[in-house]
Amino acid sequence: MKLRSTLAITVLAFAALLSLDSRAADIASAPIRIVLVGDSTVCNYPASSPKRGWGMYIQERFKEGTVIVTNLAASGRSTKTFIQEGRWQKALEQKPDYVFIQFGHNDSHAPDKPEATDAETDYKEYLRRYIDDSRAIGATPILVTPMVRRDFNAQGMIEEKAVPPYRGLVSYANAMREVGLEKKVAVIDLYSSSKALADKLGPKGSAQLADLPTDSTHFNEKGARAMADLVMQGLPAAAPKLKVYLINQ
Repeated sequence: MKLRSTLAITVLAFAALLSLDSRAADIASAPIRIVLVGDSTVCNYPASSPKRGWGMYIQERFKEGTVIVTNLAASGRSTKTFIQEGRWQKALEQKPDYVFIQFGHNDSHAPDKPEATDAETDYKEYLRRYIDDSRAIGATPILVTPMVRRDFNAQGMIEEKAVPPYRGLVSYANAMREVGLEKKVAVIDLYSSSKALADKLGPKGSAQLADLPTDSTHFNEKGARAMADLVMQGLPAAAPKLKVYLINQ
């Protein structure tokens, strides 16, 4: 009986050692390359600007030396114009392991705007291209639905104010989810999680996330970090292999 117990303990200890060796090997194979593409709610800003994008606060969430995050998001861009301007090609040239893709705010502009797309047609087609191009170079695409605009109704709850010819963001978030299902791509649903957060905070609390009192779209550092928190909360499910690189894991 004593011999059997000793053998069992030895086997468990050996298994634990193998697990640790495996985790160490995973980390040793880093750095993992992550590229972020998107719009003004994601991009980098100079220190002199009151605006901040959530992409500025992703690198710090990973253990030092294990992951390199390159934020190529650009203000004012849509799924269409990001490609047309050659920005997407530059993202692919980074040879990323993962690509985080968040567009929708500028796609939803009036149809006569050069950046505008239709949620049910070309927006979906452009998303498919991002996915296919990522996979063609061996990268894993992750879709991130656009966060809500912080527009509230009289009851203090988020209510889209899509005045024609502008379109509501929810249609773009829904379209992205549909493409994710179709193409079997992980989706971090920032639209839903940001709506829940804004509804919880209410108009006054949500105003503390804004770069300017009248801006219901963009963020100060507090707001951008809140969005980064929501993105990172969805990351382990969207990209389980990245979990080992996260701080406090």
